[in-house]
Amino acid sequence: MALSKNGMMFVLSSPSGVGKTTLTKKISQNNKNFLISISHTTRKPRVNEVNGKDYFFINEKEFNKLIKASSFFEYAKIFDNYYGTTKKQVLDIVNKGKDVLFDIDWQGTQQLKKIKARSLITFFIIPPNIETLKNRLVNRHKGEEKMISKRMEKFAEEISHWNEYNYVLINDDLEECYEKILDIMLSEKKGIKKKQDLSIIKEKISELTK
Repeated sequence: MALSKNGMMFVLSSPSGVGKTTLTKKISQNNKNFLISISHTTRKPRVNEVNGKDYFFINEKEFNKLIKASSFFEYAKIFDNYYGTTKKQVLDIVNKGKDVLFDIDWQGTQQLKKIKARSLITFFIIPPNIETLKNRLVNRHKGEEKMISKRMEKFAEEISHWNEYNYVLINDDLEECYEKILDIMLSEKKGIKKKQDLSIIKEKISELTK
């Protein structure tokens, strides 16, 4: 399956609770050329999530059928649930000349990179500090202490993949982070690479993983 040269693919990844989904939705809502690739998942819908809009919610048997049919560009098991991006979803967007936004983890990103598409640009989002991350998780999973603990335990493993991405940004302020991502995306669409001060990122990673 060949990818059109017209549309580009942009990946946003982060440890759980850092804000990649909020940022992905904000980019798509404010910029009509950027469309989100809606993933399939075996997890249960959260409050206010809509099937076919936030995710395609399916059971594990249906997910395995899609795997056997080679329907996915990428898929991964995350916190006991499967998530995957179908080839049809991506090709329908890219071949219309639109840009695809992926809200996926590092496992999915590694699989996407195997396509070796020149138009794939990846972002990794990190939190300003551990306290902010925990507060976000507590607000999202109120009363689910086991879930919060599990996600905090996974943090070190998830953040260790930061150097596999084209760009790394700190989500200290949502609006500011959004503006930086959008600026990079628009520059990349013009063929312009943005420089990053990796010493700041390395210092922050070291601080977060103490």
